[in-house]
Amino acid sequence: MKVVLFCGGLGTRIREYSESIPKPMIPIGHQPILWHVMQYYSQYGHRDFVLCLGYKANVVKDYFLNYNQATTTDCTISQFGKKIELLGERPADWRVSLVDTGIWRNIGQRLRAVRHLVQDEEIFLANYSDGLTDAPLPDMIDRFKRSGKIGCFIAIHPPISFHLAEFDADGKVGRMAASNDSDIWINGGYFIFRKEIFDYIEEGDELVVQPFKRLIDRGDLMAYRYEGFWRAMDTIRDRQVLEEMIERGDTPWHLGTNVPAVVNG
Repeated sequence: MKVVLFCGGLGTRIREYSESIPKPMIPIGHQPILWHVMQYYSQYGHRDFVLCLGYKANVVKDYFLNYNQATTTDCTISQFGKKIELLGERPADWRVSLVDTGIWRNIGQRLRAVRHLVQDEEIFLANYSDGLTDAPLPDMIDRFKRSGKIGCFIAIHPPISFHLAEFDADGKVGRMAASNDSDIWINGGYFIFRKEIFDYIEEGDELVVQPFKRLIDRGDLMAYRYEGFWRAMDTIRDRQVLEEMIERGDTPWHLGTNVPAVVNG
């Protein structure tokens, strides 16, 4: 399946980095978080990517135009760098379409802008490109196919802890509960769509607002509940958490194996 990745946002909540590079290009370990998201899909066989670019699109283009697989794979170098041999199993080949969808477009309009690249797909995948998970993608796709729905998103518990208060009109508190124990679910940014989704997106629509409301009214939107690992990179602290996981070699979003720990020498 083709995978549409939204890479054009300003990333204002992590401005310390996003003033110089787009949010999906912020590094986690030695590679941008975008690379980790693409690896997640690639390990399940989905290697045809459509990148919706916007803010600092040239940074993303330069990354792929100058991409060197040897930087992420064991290799043997000879002839003073002129000859490079990749060792072990060769990495999966990616097909990457880089489309500048404009700086100020929202997610819904970015998706509309690449409609021509997925119009022949019965089902395609999509992602915000700023979060990682170990969710079982094949199961998510299988449930979506059997549902007959038009759209699906991964639903996760909020990753932050807070206390919920229940009280009446006079302010009398009846109950306090930890958010982790509540039945609150949020959109985790991993989507599956049938091509009919474009019939529900109008000019100016934000993806999860008006189009999702139309799908809900028709009973054509489903949520895939997942309580395993999921982490978005919205703040500097989120990046630090992911960076620390990389340094420990703890990368649950990589199927079957963790990447080598980063050694700072």
